Amino acid sequence: MPQLLIDDLPIELVRKNIRSLRLTVYAPDGRVRVAAPLRTTEAAIHAFVASRRAWIQKHQAQFAAREQPAVLDFVSGETHYYQGQPLLLRVLPGPAAGRVQRTEPGFLDLCIAAGSPREQREKALNTWYRARLKEQLPALAARWEPVVGAQATAWAIKQMRTRWGTCNIRARRIWLNLELIKQPAACLDYVVVHELVHLHERLHNARFWGLMDQFMPDWRTARQALRAVHLQPCG
Repeated sequence: MPQLLIDDLPIELVRKNIRSLRLTVYAPDGRVRVAAPLRTTEAAIHAFVASRRAWIQKHQAQFAAREQPAVLDFVSGETHYYQGQPLLLRVLPGPAAGRVQRTEPGFLDLCIAAGSPREQREKALNTWYRARLKEQLPALAARWEPVVGAQATAWAIKQMRTRWGTCNIRARRIWLNLELIKQPAACLDYVVVHELVHLHERLHNARFWGLMDQFMPDWRTARQALRAVHLQPCG
């Protein structure tokens, strides 16, 4: 990807068939990307970035302040999360493919063959997480689609590096980040409503946030909670 250096700030530049310049600061490292219309001059891009330097620095500072996620080995004694609740992992003898279960409050049991590699233990836990999120999707859709007045044609789950959710407006398909199952339920509700509102309004403009206020007045609390999370996609 082409790179620009604007006042000592490295910028990833991608040119697209779009009408206006777009600026994104990505977690976790605060890298900056500019999407520019095909014929935009470099001088115009420099001016655009310079005018938003304070905004860029603000978001880079927020990402830098986030608590770094613990490196997980998926062994007994680690803390893992489910719907915002910390659970102590216990790795116990079990089938080769692994099985996850909750038999006691505060504990998460991973039953798997002794000597299984880290990747296999991680995969078994992620399979359990995915199943838990998938089984919640029908109720989430039934709860929020009537409130928002918009219906998705399909809901899906995938691992995403920089987004909690995404919406294909034309296909009316919504994807949720698997990591959401580890966050409090209010955060999952917020992302569901956020993506449904995109079926009314594509952009994050005044109309979009006005609709968020209408459908979920306390959305800011959940968004702030998610902003404090350092996304670490499952393997």
